[in-house]
Amino acid sequence: MTIRTLLSSALIGAVASARSMTPMASIAAARLAHRRTTGELILLDRPLFKFGALALGAGELLGDKMKSAPDRTVFLGLLARVMSAGIAGAALAPRGREGAGAAVAVATAVPLAYGTLAVRKQAMARIGQTRSGLIEDALIVAAGAAVVALATRPARI
Repeated sequence: MTIRTLLSSALIGAVASARSMTPMASIAAARLAHRRTTGELILLDRPLFKFGALALGAGELLGDKMKSAPDRTVFLGLLARVMSAGIAGAALAPRGREGAGAAVAVATAVPLAYGTLAVRKQAMARIGQTRSGLIEDALIVAAGAAVVALATRPARI
């Protein structure tokens, strides 16, 4: 196994560091577009979880702009990153290597959450919470979509 085999898992972990729900929402959107992941992901094949992941992803994008939004490094924020990165990292890992993919994604997401928070705080000081959040949203949603698009393939229908 090389680093390239788990690169998608690491990259989706980086996405989770900034937006905890974007990895699962990206994979749910890919599943709705009839794309398959290499790893097993039974949960997001169920409509409740698929549409729930999309709703959580959208809700997080809206909630992040609120003045009362907590830092991403509070316990519940990190827990959400661990869960989302783990599920998405497993889904993007090669079949049979889902555990390694989850571990790599989590190991990327948690420490990087502190780095992305520091960058966001600098941006907030310069351009404000809403504008910095919208820019971060655009970058992270695009990154999540790109990682998942490159790591999935069309399903046989």
